[in-house]
Amino acid sequence: MKRLHNERGQTMVEFAIVLPILCLLLFGAIQFGILFNNYVTLTDAVRAGARKAAVSRQITGTTPRQACIDQIRASASDLDQSKLQPDCVSDFQPTSTVTVTATYPYSISLLGLVVASGNLKSTTQERVE
Repeated sequence: MKRLHNERGQTMVEFAIVLPILCLLLFGAIQFGILFNNYVTLTDAVRAGARKAAVSRQITGTTPRQACIDQIRASASDLDQSKLQPDCVSDFQPTSTVTVTATYPYSISLLGLVVASGNLKSTTQERVE
């Protein structure tokens, strides 16, 4: 009796089983990369805003708080400006502290399902010069 040993379709079946898992891992890594990039951008923008607020007491034509917020928005130009929420709090007197905070929403979705969502938040303090 002759036995048939044709296994040409086996590879396709195994690939069809593993492909969705590989796609989820790939899309998850991409989403995490975007989230991390947004966090780094937000943190850098808050630092730039704090530095601007610390030295902008002497700038005429704008308040130090508005100069701080404008600097945060300019430094975070890659983020959606309508979702970015910056804030600068201080009395802007020499040697006082300025606290700069910004929040930005995030959502990690895989194949249309939201896995995690919330707000990225970065805060820094600097002494007013």
